Amino acid sequence: MFQTMQAVNHVHKHGYFHRDMKPENLLVSGDTVKLADFGLAREIRARPPFTDYVSTRWYRAPEVLLRSSIYNSPLDIWACGGIMAELYTLRPLFPGSSESDQLYKICSVLGTPTTVSWPEGFKLASQIGYRFPQQFVPTRLETLVPQANAEGIQLMQAMMHWDPNRRGSAAKILHHPYFEAWPISPAL
Repeated sequence: MFQTMQAVNHVHKHGYFHRDMKPENLLVSGDTVKLADFGLAREIRARPPFTDYVSTRWYRAPEVLLRSSIYNSPLDIWACGGIMAELYTLRPLFPGSSESDQLYKICSVLGTPTTVSWPEGFKLASQIGYRFPQQFVPTRLETLVPQANAEGIQLMQAMMHWDPNRRGSAAKILHHPYFEAWPISPAL
C-alpha cells in the first residue's frame, strides 16, 4: 500500500489524477509495485466537466456514482481505501452490481451520509433522482477488516470519507502513522 500511495502521490504531484485505481492496475514484481493503465488519467487543472464513467464500479467514488462532472484527485484516494481493505480481506469491500447497488453497499458500510456531512452529495443525488437508503448506521470497519490494526482502520476511514474534500491527500496519507515503518522520501 505504501508503494501504491507513493505512485498516486507522484501522479498527483505532477498534476494528474489516475481515475481508474483498482487492484488490476497495480503490477507487482518481487517487492516492487507499479501503477499501470493511465488511459483514463486527466490533468488536475483540466476544466470540467469530466465524463461520469470512470474507474471500475467497485472502486468508484460516491461523487462519480452520483454522476458529478466536477471531481478531482480525491477519487483516486477513495479507490485506494477500497484497495487497501481488499488487500487485507482478499475480497472487494463494496462489490455493487449496479451504480445504485454500489451506493447502497457503501451506505451499509460507512453509514448513510447526512445533509450536514455531505450537502453536495444530496444535491447530486437530487439531480439524478436518487434517494439515499434510510439512515444506515456505520458498520465498524474493524468487523469487516479484522486483520487490520488500529492505524490501518483509521487510514482506510480517512481515505473513504463521503465528502471528497475531507479525504486526505496522497502526500498526507504517506505521513500517516500506519506507514511509520517505511522511510519517507524527503522529496514528499
